[in-house]
Amino acid sequence: MKRFYREAAVEEFDGGCGISLDGRPVRTPARAALRVPTKALARALCEEWAAQGDRVDPLSMPLSQLANTAVDRMPDARRETVAELMRYGETDLLCYRAERPEALVARQAALWQPLLDWLERRHGIALRAVVGMLPQPQDPHAIARLERVIVAQDNFALTALQMGATGAGSIVIGLAMMEGEISADEAAAAAFLDERHQIEQWGTDEEAEARLAHASADLALASRLGHLLRV
Repeated sequence: MKRFYREAAVEEFDGGCGISLDGRPVRTPARAALRVPTKALARALCEEWAAQGDRVDPLSMPLSQLANTAVDRMPDARRETVAELMRYGETDLLCYRAERPEALVARQAALWQPLLDWLERRHGIALRAVVGMLPQPQDPHAIARLERVIVAQDNFALTALQMGATGAGSIVIGLAMMEGEISADEAAAAAFLDERHQIEQWGTDEEAEARLAHASADLALASRLGHLLRV
C-alpha cells in the first residue's frame, strides 16, 4: 500500500509503549491498539515504519509482524502454543544422541550438553539424554516444571519462544536463545549440527542450504525479539 504518513514516533503509556504515525496510533490488523512491553521493542518497530519508502511493504517489517501476532493471535492461541512447545520438550533434539561416528558424538556432547546443563542450572529442569532415536519418557517432574516456565511467558515472549523453538526444533535451544544464554548463530550451530555433519560428509544441495538459511533467519529474528524484550 502507498505510504500514508510522514513521521513515525514512539509513544509511552502506563504499562507499555506504542507507535504513532503523524500522531495517530498504530493498530494491528485486527484493529487492536498496538502496545508493546519495552521501549526498545517500540523503537525497533518505529524504525521499521520510518524505513518504508513510497510504499509500505509488510514483508520488510518482520518485528511488526511478530508484534501483531503477539497482540492479535497469541491470546487465543496460548493453550495450543504451549502444547506445541511441550511436544518439543518431551522429545527434545538435544536429548537424542548419535552412537557413531565419534566425531559427531563429540560435537553433540560439546554443543548440546552445556545447554541441558544450563536448563537445569537456570530452571531446575533436568532432561535426560539417551543414545538412539527411540522416544524415551522424561521425568514427569521435569516436564511439569518446563510447562510452568513456558506458561509463565507473556504473549510477546511466547511468540519469540515459539518461533525460536520451531526454527531450532528444540525448546531448550529456543529458551536459551530467548533468555540470552546463546546467540542466534550459536543456536543455529546447535540446531543444525546433524545437518552440517551430513553436508560435510556427503556434500550439499541447494534445497538443503535454502532450508537451513530460512531456519537460521527465523532464529535470528526470534533472538532479536527476545533481546528487545529483555532490554
